[in-house]
Amino acid sequence: MTRTVHCVVLKREAEGLDAPPHPGELGERIYENVSKEGWQQWLDRLTTIINENGLNTGDPGTIEIIEGHMLGFFFNEGEGGGPPSGFQAPGAKK
Repeated sequence: MTRTVHCVVLKREAEGLDAPPHPGELGERIYENVSKEGWQQWLDRLTTIINENGLNTGDPGTIEIIEGHMLGFFFNEGEGGGPPSGFQAPGAKK
């Protein structure tokens, strides 16, 4: 049987993740409240955040930055979560 959650990203019931996608309390919170589709939307945003900010995922300080964006993206907590300042999607009109 498929596990469903009320996804905080999609604002509706959707198929849940198979396991916590991140360690610790934040990972558990995401597991309980984010769908597979919502998680994919986060991964797309994460790619933008990493590229636009020139982050190195091997740097331990980067994890703090990413977690701040996770809290903002999923739970509207803190200042992160939105696209990087000045970001314009490819093909968007200037």
